[in-house]
Amino acid sequence: MLILRLRHVMAKTGLSRSTIYNFVNAGSFPQRVLLGERAVGWYEHDIDAWLVGRVHVQVGRILT
Repeated sequence: MLILRLRHVMAKTGLSRSTIYNFVNAGSFPQRVLLGERAVGWYEHDIDAWLVGRVHVQVGRILT
């Protein structure tokens, strides 16, 4: 299991730091993993699954 730090999550999703944390606070982003007192990351497979889900939502909106 690969854990991505914020800068890698930003690069992979194309989202800004503030947008990611807005999704986190809204409960609509994968759960963070605590790596230390001031360090968090996300499991890469959770980010990948979230991205696939976002694509399916967008495609569903286009098709309806």
